[in-house]
Amino acid sequence: MPTADLIADRAEITDLFARLASLLDERRPEDAGTVFHDDIETHSPHGELHGLAEVIAHLRESGADGVLTQHVHADVLVNLDGDRATAIANQIAYFFRDGEAPHRTSGLRAAYTVVRTPAGWRFREMRLTLAWTQEN
Repeated sequence: MPTADLIADRAEITDLFARLASLLDERRPEDAGTVFHDDIETHSPHGELHGLAEVIAHLRESGADGVLTQHVHADVLVNLDGDRATAIANQIAYFFRDGEAPHRTSGLRAAYTVVRTPAGWRFREMRLTLAWTQEN
């Protein structure tokens, strides 16, 4: 694969992390299909979800108590293998109420399987592992 294509693929996959953080923080569950594959599998401290419909339902229920979030991804590493890739990142999630300092902060390790689709790269499997939590 030409170097320009590898760079473009890495950039698009890295962009998925920013787009995921935006849709989570802006509470746009209807946009989940722009980052997740239809057959997404998620494994997190909150349990497992299978399929885009379950993820969307979970996102709609999250934050119903007025808690807002800010997700930050760092140290994104992408390993390409044709139309599949693995991507890992560190994630910090801040939980707060509008106008207030965070009341909880969590550090997670995020590992993804990513696949190329006709609409672009999408997360196919997500594994979030809690590294630490601080209650403020």
